[in-house]
Amino acid sequence: MTGAGSTHATAIRRAAMLKTAFGPVIGAALEDESVSEIMANPDGALFIERLGVGRERQDAIMPACDVERIIRLIASHIGAPCDREHPIVSAELPRTGERFEGVMPPVSLAPTFSIRKPARRAMSIADWVAAEAMTRGQALILQSALARRENILISGGTSTGKTTLANSLLAEIGREAERILILEDTRELYCSAEDVVALRTAPGIGLETLVRSTMRLRPDRIIIGEVRGGEALDLLKAWNTGHPGGIATVHANSAEAALSRLEQLTAERAHEIPRALIGEAVNLIIHIGRRGDHRRVEHILRVKGHDPLHGYVLAPADPQQFSIVSEGATL
Repeated sequence: MTGAGSTHATAIRRAAMLKTAFGPVIGAALEDESVSEIMANPDGALFIERLGVGRERQDAIMPACDVERIIRLIASHIGAPCDREHPIVSAELPRTGERFEGVMPPVSLAPTFSIRKPARRAMSIADWVAAEAMTRGQALILQSALARRENILISGGTSTGKTTLANSLLAEIGREAERILILEDTRELYCSAEDVVALRTAPGIGLETLVRSTMRLRPDRIIIGEVRGGEALDLLKAWNTGHPGGIATVHANSAEAALSRLEQLTAERAHEIPRALIGEAVNLIIHIGRRGDHRRVEHILRVKGHDPLHGYVLAPADPQQFSIVSEGATL
């Protein structure tokens, strides 16, 4: 067998072993388009999160040895060490690309992992309203902002639904004849538009480099899965110089804190924090919160610029100010 053939056969064997190790419950969840995340806890509890439903504990219990086997198989697939000196494994599942994070002792009491699935079916904005995660007024604001090509920043904590909402907004954009550039570290965003270019980071090529390259690819809208570094400065400049209608997510505890977070990130590159640029480039901030299994759009703030004396000029977004609703939307 040739070297290429041997490598291919090894990959097939590893995929088969991993499928067996996952077992029927996780296997079915990986095939279920409504499932967004699968979590195996150190105590053996297995949780599955579904779009519009939330996180549910499963009847199945995963022994620690089975969880450890899964983590070691995935570490082997990417050629990464997995031992007490290297107890964390970050990877993508072979062939299908789901994001995997595995943790072993001594960092955790027992082996544990989480699998985040890339979107295959996005919740529509109407779905958010039906799930009472968003009001009709908030939905009108978002649809109007998209139609007006405003730049939208989605803020929230971990697993609050930032990516889910970004995909909902992309579903709206997908109806338009625009060229969409999507930049992210792992595949989590999806847009059904005909003209989509999805770029991912790679070793030695970060989001900062991708944002600069994107400017030469003639984007109509620039979308970033999560702003987490100096690329924030390049993104703001792009949004502010002929590329409106962008979407990005950021970790923050409130809508106001999202602007502080942007300041911190731009400070990694700029000698002075470009507050005027932030105030001009960001038009709308959507903050999502989570209580238990329930996600909800808590605040939508309009950014009206930056005053050198008084700071950012912010105001609650008012649905009465808007009358444009995306074509084909049903609320």
